[in-house]
Amino acid sequence: MFSSQGTISALTENGPLADLISMGGPVMVVLIAIAFIGVATFLYLMLFGAFYTPRFSKPLQRLVAHWQHSPADTRVEATRANASRFGRANPLMHLLVNTMSACQSGTNIAAVRETAVRDAQNALEPFEAPLKIIEVIAALAPLLGLLGTVMGMMEAFSAMAATEGRANASQLSGGIYEALATTAAGLVVAIPFAALAAWIEFRLRRIHKTINSALVSVFNVLPADDIVAATADATQPEPKQAEVAVPESNPASDHFDNNPRLAHAAG
Repeated sequence: MFSSQGTISALTENGPLADLISMGGPVMVVLIAIAFIGVATFLYLMLFGAFYTPRFSKPLQRLVAHWQHSPADTRVEATRANASRFGRANPLMHLLVNTMSACQSGTNIAAVRETAVRDAQNALEPFEAPLKIIEVIAALAPLLGLLGTVMGMMEAFSAMAATEGRANASQLSGGIYEALATTAAGLVVAIPFAALAAWIEFRLRRIHKTINSALVSVFNVLPADDIVAATADATQPEPKQAEVAVPESNPASDHFDNNPRLAHAAG
């Protein structure tokens, strides 16, 4: 029975990794290393996203629907208290509950907006770093393949120069083979990671849209106390503007006309 150290040494000395390294030289080692890093990053992103991706779940949909119908009577904290362990891992639930609670407590709406934007950015940050790593690998792999190609051709021409142009095919084949192997390996690594980066970016855009839509649904409705206060402010006399014809507006929407949609909750 082989130990783990013996298995690793067997793979690197006589196994497929040794064959790849002998085919491509030192550049192939770097390509293999970044491929392993990319796979580990993708697996981490999938496992992390399975639990901590912002989701507009059915309890949150019911909460937002009740908020739009009667914001002052919405039992916001009850949603968080009754959530399961999996539901509490949803960043969007905490974002909506905190935002609604702040609105009900009479906090300044502008301050609530800024806090919501900051929390939305924090919810997306754990997904941005893995995406950047995968994008770098997809861009770096073809360049490493090109570097291996150049090094292989240099080796081939070096063999030709050493024999003063009388090198045979067997002497030149080693460098050319290394050049073609690293080019192929670079493309093999780059193509799937480029596709993964595009898919992850698409998923992040969907999450961004979900967060933004949920926050807009919350900010488009004010609690009853805020509506009464806004109406009272709107009815105060303003002598300096008495001669100006001002069109009628909805007092509840005055809080949001400057920014009717939360300008992309994640930035």
